[in-house]
Amino acid sequence: MKLNCDLGESYGAWRMGQDEHVMPLIDMANVACGFHAADPMVIRQTVALAARYQVQIGAHPSYHDLVGFGRRSIAHSPEEIQALMLYQLGALEGLCRAEGLPLSYVKPHGALNNDMMKDATILQAVMEAVRTYRSDLPLMIPATLHYRQHQELAGQVGVPLLMEAFADRAYDDEGQLVPRRQQGAVHHDPQRIVDQALSFSTQGGITSINGRWLELPADSLCVHGDNDSALAAVRAIRDALQSAQ
Repeated sequence: MKLNCDLGESYGAWRMGQDEHVMPLIDMANVACGFHAADPMVIRQTVALAARYQVQIGAHPSYHDLVGFGRRSIAHSPEEIQALMLYQLGALEGLCRAEGLPLSYVKPHGALNNDMMKDATILQAVMEAVRTYRSDLPLMIPATLHYRQHQELAGQVGVPLLMEAFADRAYDDEGQLVPRRQQGAVHHDPQRIVDQALSFSTQGGITSINGRWLELPADSLCVHGDNDSALAAVRAIRDALQSAQ
């Protein structure tokens, strides 16, 4: 089970996250492409840091929404979604080449990620953009109870899929993340976070917030390390997964 984290989200004088401390603990870095966060210097520095620790680089494209950090939905046609995706993938890969790293996968950010999981038209547009850019480039999407339908659509479009799960978030009975505004949506107990990570890794799923078993096979766990307690949780997850091998 590989660990991924959203990194490279600083912008100009504004600093976010603890990238230098998180990078050695993860396998995959989802790097902002400039539309919701990051600038060219931040992106290049993040890619160079990934190269130092042999971490895979994934593009983390979003709607063009710096003010809202990419968390606001923006109405786009499928053609517009493909164009904004291709623009961001090209920008990140250019900086990857400068540091001698390949672009390994794509994971949409924020509202774009949420919208594509609710609207098959948006999801197909995202898939087609990734396939157009490079036919062997995997797309990372959240693992839900509809993962077989998503795999079928990906097969029709011709794009490889990676399924993602979250160790520190509660799931509802449909296999969707519980909204952050709802009590209990985010796990704060380090042991509970580790237990959920191990459940995904060893059992292929978890129990929902209401006690229902969810089959959610995942290829990668998303972890957050933007504060000291979150960073400690990442270390605990890494240690637990290594011990379970």
